[in-house]
Amino acid sequence: MVDIRVARVYEEAEPKSRYRVLVDRLWPRGVKKESLEYDDWNKDVAPSPDLRTWFGHKPERFEEFANRYREELDSSDAPQELLKAAGSRDVSLLIAAKDAQHNHGIVLRDYLAEIAKE
Repeated sequence: MVDIRVARVYEEAEPKSRYRVLVDRLWPRGVKKESLEYDDWNKDVAPSPDLRTWFGHKPERFEEFANRYREELDSSDAPQELLKAAGSRDVSLLIAAKDAQHNHGIVLRDYLAEIAKE
């Protein structure tokens, strides 16, 4: 079973044995590309710009955001491709969001865990 975690790009990197993938559509502010330890930047699994803008990181919109985001993921091959790229390695989903409880990384983590079981 693959271990999938969400990690902020501003925190210390986890072990290199993990597949570390940036899952934000935009590059994180204040982070130099040379200084971020990551294996891939997968913009295709990030929420659409319209959905991200609508959500605006407002906790009261999180449940509806999560439902809409899952619909976007359902209509994409990107989640399966991310798991395929990781191979047998554990995965760290790198995000820039400050709110640890209301962000797309949480939704994506749970979504990937579900499809990894199939």
